[in-house]
Amino acid sequence: MSGISRRRFVAGVAGAGAGVGLWSGRAVALERALAGSARRAVRIGGTTLEQVAMPVGDGAYKRLVAGPGWPLVVRQELRGADGGRDGRRAGLASFVQFTDLHLTDTESPVRFEYLARLNDSAHRPQETLTVRGASSLVERVNAVRQGPYTGLPFRFVMATGDNTDNHERIELDWYLTVMSGGRVTPNTGDPGRYEGVQNSGSGLFWNPESGLQDAYKAKGLPHIPGLLGSAIRPFDAPGLSVPWYTTVGNHDDSIEGSLPDLGLLNDLYTGSRKIEGCDDATAARLADALRHDPGQAVLLLGKLLSEGGAVRSVTPDERRHPFTPAEFARAHLDPAHTGAGPHGHGFSQESADSGRLYYTFDLADGILGISLDTTNRAGFADGSLGTAQLHWLESVLKANSGYWYDSDGHVVRGGSGGRLVVVFSHHTSGTMGNLLPDPYRPFEGRHSGAELVALLQRFPNVVAWVNGHTHTNQIMAHGHTVPERAFWEINTASHVDYPHHARIIEIADNHDGTLSLFTTLIESAAPYRTDFADTSDPGLAALYRELAYNDPYATPATRIGTAADHNTELLLTKPAI
Repeated sequence: MSGISRRRFVAGVAGAGAGVGLWSGRAVALERALAGSARRAVRIGGTTLEQVAMPVGDGAYKRLVAGPGWPLVVRQELRGADGGRDGRRAGLASFVQFTDLHLTDTESPVRFEYLARLNDSAHRPQETLTVRGASSLVERVNAVRQGPYTGLPFRFVMATGDNTDNHERIELDWYLTVMSGGRVTPNTGDPGRYEGVQNSGSGLFWNPESGLQDAYKAKGLPHIPGLLGSAIRPFDAPGLSVPWYTTVGNHDDSIEGSLPDLGLLNDLYTGSRKIEGCDDATAARLADALRHDPGQAVLLLGKLLSEGGAVRSVTPDERRHPFTPAEFARAHLDPAHTGAGPHGHGFSQESADSGRLYYTFDLADGILGISLDTTNRAGFADGSLGTAQLHWLESVLKANSGYWYDSDGHVVRGGSGGRLVVVFSHHTSGTMGNLLPDPYRPFEGRHSGAELVALLQRFPNVVAWVNGHTHTNQIMAHGHTVPERAFWEINTASHVDYPHHARIIEIADNHDGTLSLFTTLIESAAPYRTDFADTSDPGLAALYRELAYNDPYATPATRIGTAADHNTELLLTKPAI
């Protein structure tokens, strides 16, 4: 195991000179917390309970090593914790959440890399390696196999949206192949060479194979000859060894996750003209339009192509064509992508016929999973729910609840028997304020995250809402004056922006009137230490993580979250279902 062990970390801090007493005390406290977390677990290997990436070095570019793990934090905002529960605990379910993989066709003409200094998600130095990074995360899940606190084998993996980045058919194929297994070639256009901004010769972008002193190298990013050729090299993805499901996100639904897909830019997607730069004033107007006026953004793109953007000729590729919701579902139904199952990965033939991308599934015995579609095809990154889907959700909850509360707080008896419920979506409660009419259903109302929280709190058997979108680790308690009406919202960071986390979630019955939800973060199987000369698949996956940490336009420190958002035990009242 490379990196810094717990005991070496403690010893090093204890002998550090100034402030030795304070730092030694903190290190000893961390050591005790980690030991206590491990004692309560069945097995912590391969998780951030054991070790986690840590930056080292004094230069602008930080190297990553394996540092001490993160201990378990017990959160009691919704219910107090009784002693002795570890001995009574019975595991109910164990599964893994992937989110915001953003598998990226970096050679696509429909990208805004030249806006990176205004919008950090427009271009990332690590993005040519997204496919390998995601496959390395799959390897980690296959190796860990079970929940650290219940010991239950993983029942499934749920990917909570933004599985693709540019909403392209080829990116969808890469995603499905990474999840199900098979040969992947992360390249489009010319099959023999890379044709994106990272060999553009423009100082705006990191040109890793060139000696050009670009803006990224000025921030410490290295010169790596041969990187791009290695990045587009075919490789064999192992695929998940457990079943998996998909939830749709805004990048799976809209152009660049923020522009309505009305078919107006299809020729740009599959054509030969790629915009790689523009003047500062136009860049500022386009960045503002992407946030506030998607229609104006489309017009500005057209103007750039015709009147003065830095346009590069690239090899056209029909595989870059955007997909519709119906095509998204249909691709999941392709037997070539069944992998470990289930067939369709949550989507049915009805999904493919209608384009309706929300569904239910059996999460575990006595537990229902509900996958929502919170995207809004009107554009913008944030989401909402349509009225039809909100009514469908309420009917599903009633059918799976022995009782619930009406909007006035009165108990209603009904349903065919209760099951615990876990809800999955891409957007969070705080990012569902996009109430613009869906252009494909212009007369249907849209509903906010606050409305969804209010609905879920009417059903005591809803224990968790699991989501992504923010690229930040954050766990929120949705409390209520009636304790059984509370639930936890579990938001996990992305696998494109650092810290590259996925999350194990376990549900356990403590047999004392409480449930525990254990949340444990995991990183990919890539080694922590990088070698710029190592272009093997593990070496590239390691570089993917380190480059993400060093993205000069990103803010990794804010996305990591706090200790209370990492490895946790979330207590709540067990509903009387």
